[in-house]
Parts: sequence; C-alpha cells; structure tokens
Amino acid sequence: MRKRKPKKRVLQPDPRFKDPVVTQFVNNLMWQGKKNTAFEIFYDAMDKIQERTGENPHEVWAKSVENAMPNVEVRSKRIGGATFQIPTEIRAERRLSIGMKWLIRFARDRSGKGMAEKLAAELIAASKGEGASIKRKEDTHRMAEANRAFAHFR
Repeated sequence: MRKRKPKKRVLQPDPRFKDPVVTQFVNNLMWQGKKNTAFEIFYDAMDKIQERTGENPHEVWAKSVENAMPNVEVRSKRIGGATFQIPTEIRAERRLSIGMKWLIRFARDRSGKGMAEKLAAELIAASKGEGASIKRKEDTHRMAEANRAFAHFR
C-alpha cells in the first residue's frame, strides 16, 4: 500500500426524504452536472410511484434498490496462462452503488415518455422483484454460481 485511503465524502441528506442515500442515487442519475434537474426527475418519479401504487414512494425506492443489489460478482484473474472468472463477495458500499447504477441504466433503456416515467416504471418493477435490473442481478449470481469451482483461487 503506497497511498492512504481517500477520505469518505459525507453526502448531504436530500430535501424531501432527509436521506443521504437518496442524494447518492440522484448524483448517479445526474447528467452534465445538472443536479437540480436530476432531483426534479427523481421527485417526479416518486410522485408517479405514489399515484400508481398508493404506497410510500421512499419505501418502494428503498426496496427496489435493496432488490437490485448483487451479493457476488465474478472477477477475471489470470492464472498460469488461463483466465478464470472467480466469484467474489462484494463490499456493502459497492453493492449499493452497483444496484443504483443498474436501476438507472435500465430505466434509461426502457421505452416510455420522459426519464421520470421510465425511472418510476423500473423502480416499481424492481420493488416487485422483476424488471431488467433484477434480471441483471440474477444473471450475475448465476455466473458466480457456475464458476464456484474456481472460488479457491480467491
């Protein structure tokens, strides 16, 4: 280890839900430094979730992020000329950020009018355990399971 670990930046809680994890989600959602626009999109999506499900949108969001977080991933490692896919556990922080990024990415890929609409649809689907981000998580787990034989290389 040459350098010391960088200090963790403390995120400000968001205005509506007073949750720093929401701010992290919005930061991932943000494009070209337009944070207010990202907050508008996020809160519009929350309102749409409230309309459609009648549940607390913050809880729906939290559940969908929880459902999208992978527990294991495969990492490539070269051993004696052959490259193996080695399943590894994921740190809690990385799990969270991967889950968020998948939700946002697959929301962007969805068909629909406007990002708020697409994000709301993806979050509702993920909270029920369906949708593209959940499929990605299951595929990742399946790959790790298939390569479990190489876990001893870790």
